[in-house]
Amino acid sequence: MIAIEITEAGEPQVLKPTERSIPSPAEDEVLIKIAAAGVNRPDVMQRRGQYPPPAGASDIPGLEIAGTVAALGEQVNNVSMGNKVCALVTGGGYAEYCTAPASVCLPIPNGLTFVQAAALPETFFTVWSNVFDRADLAAGETLLVHGGASGIGTTAIQLAKAFDAKVFVTAGTAEKCRFCTELGADAAIHYRERDFVQEIERLTTGRGVDVILDMIGGDYLPRNLKCLAPEGRLVQIAVQHGAKAEINLVPVMQKRLVLTGSTLRARETAFKAKIAKNLYEHVWPLLEYGLVKPVIHATFPLTEAAKAHVLMESSQHTGKIILTV
Repeated sequence: MIAIEITEAGEPQVLKPTERSIPSPAEDEVLIKIAAAGVNRPDVMQRRGQYPPPAGASDIPGLEIAGTVAALGEQVNNVSMGNKVCALVTGGGYAEYCTAPASVCLPIPNGLTFVQAAALPETFFTVWSNVFDRADLAAGETLLVHGGASGIGTTAIQLAKAFDAKVFVTAGTAEKCRFCTELGADAAIHYRERDFVQEIERLTTGRGVDVILDMIGGDYLPRNLKCLAPEGRLVQIAVQHGAKAEINLVPVMQKRLVLTGSTLRARETAFKAKIAKNLYEHVWPLLEYGLVKPVIHATFPLTEAAKAHVLMESSQHTGKIILTV
């Protein structure tokens, strides 16, 4: 099969097509003939040598795929040959074939293409696990999402609104802000022109927000704490501005705040399978009725993965970037 390998840590041009053997599924896995694969920030970090794959995972990048089941492990009984599925994987997505645990495979929602389905696993698993499970966002509460026009952001906006929360976002251009409000955000803050702390204070009449989903870290941390309402929860899922920050712990105590975070890739399969079950029960119907939809910015052929990474790092995209096979 053709796969995209990282020949060395570096810029996008280190992504090169190569020939690899088609992997064989373990007893609890399926082999998927890939039609489309998502491109995500963790792929960029891996390419740069900053996010090595967990033990036992493929060195080929790619964390989400959609395609057709081509082979079954001996113990698989919940998926059949020929099923059209999407799956969250620990690596190996930039290829013509990839294995995945059967328990994290989900049927492609009715009406969605392979390209649309490939945009679901990484962002929907991440948002559900962090916003709804970890932060326990409830109807009537308010969510602030940094990077509202990203794949994570567009997913968080739609899911939070679908479950009756209010959503504020930050974005880096007026066009992205406009897109986010058209998608459903109650307000979008152009962070290059306005101080999001002041804007959140204005938008909430001084109360603050209940939950913040943050991919930035670094200098955003103390500012995020100022934005939180009493009993507020900050969920950290990436650190684009750095992993270290200095904060004042007094407001954490006074407002009884919760600072938490997570990564998903290295978590055990059973944990991911629980998320998959929740998504199938609570979110898949929304996708099938068209109440929530993946936002696709651009597609590239598999062999042009380097171009996809250039676009990803430019931050000029709105929504997801997909490789097609």
